[in-house]
Amino acid sequence: MSKDVPCPICGQRVDPTTQHCQECGIDLALALMLVGRHLADANPEISGAPVAPEMLVPRLGDYLLEKGFLSNDKLNDALDFQQVQVKQGRPLLLGQVLLELGFVDRETLDQAITEQILQLQDALQQANRRLEQRVQERTIDLQNALSKLSQLSRLKSDFISNISHELRTPLTHIKGYLTLLSDGSLGELTNMQADALSVIDRAEERLEKLIIDLIQFSQAASGEFTLKLAPVDLPGIIDKAVQRSVPRAEAKQIALQVDLAGDLHPVYADEEKISWVLLQLLDNAIKFTPSGGTVCVRAEPEQEMVRIGIMDTGIGIPSHRVEEIFEPFHQLDSSSTRRFNGTGLGLALVKQIVEAHGSMINVKSAKERGSVFEFVLPNANNNQV
Repeated sequence: MSKDVPCPICGQRVDPTTQHCQECGIDLALALMLVGRHLADANPEISGAPVAPEMLVPRLGDYLLEKGFLSNDKLNDALDFQQVQVKQGRPLLLGQVLLELGFVDRETLDQAITEQILQLQDALQQANRRLEQRVQERTIDLQNALSKLSQLSRLKSDFISNISHELRTPLTHIKGYLTLLSDGSLGELTNMQADALSVIDRAEERLEKLIIDLIQFSQAASGEFTLKLAPVDLPGIIDKAVQRSVPRAEAKQIALQVDLAGDLHPVYADEEKISWVLLQLLDNAIKFTPSGGTVCVRAEPEQEMVRIGIMDTGIGIPSHRVEEIFEPFHQLDSSSTRRFNGTGLGLALVKQIVEAHGSMINVKSAKERGSVFEFVLPNANNNQV
């Protein structure tokens, strides 16, 4: 007896050599005929051929040989006859040819086709079950990988936070003694010593800025990022950020411009963090703008908001890489010979701070044609309780 397979109608196991399903009573040959007709209707390529369950059987002849229902000579004769009929414009399925030639009877053919199709369906169901199992296994693997990634991310944030605070303590001592040396409290300096001290002082400022960026990033990553929202005088903080950026701009012979609308209202924001954002965007614009270029800060009302933009005539960003600039610890030029230094945290923090204010940073840029970084902040008059 052949192996039991599921009925195509009710799914219960049936003996493929029987004509009817013992559970639902369906005529198995009829059920498969309906399936075949449905497939033929859905496939215009076989619409000219007779509709039969045999369409679902890829190698009926081999199956009949295997079961002993047909000899090899008769199969070859049937195939030759089938080719002749096709050339005469009378396409016939192999089962029809076998019936027409009298090589098999209808009952034997129906039994063979039914059994093979049911086995084919059983194999398909098993394949589907294996596929579902693999999908479940891959899902579990991905969930485990995501969990490990989250753990590594937390470990990284904790490490950054700890090391940043550890670095800050000795840096405070260095900064204090640099101040004492610079103001002459520890004795007069020669010109060469003063120049050397100036270099050390600039290096200390850069190191301090990097440590502050690391601390802010670790706070944001660990959920300690909070805002102190209040009305903020936007022209005032823009002016302070521009004044702090003047020395760097002058050193590169870059023109700093400010374009503020005359009817700007105070904005509702965290003054310290938005000031840091402005300074960071200005520093970034100056860093990537060649000598002789221009950097401009613009602010103008926009309905119930204020739009703030920092524009430059710098090297620009390829359009397909704009999103990369906001990834932590990532720089577009990551080679050992890159021209521009930094940790790659500045713009990542800018994005976090702007989004924490309920806004978003918008970038318009073209390579060698400059960039524009814009975001909006709400008017304070519309946010006071």
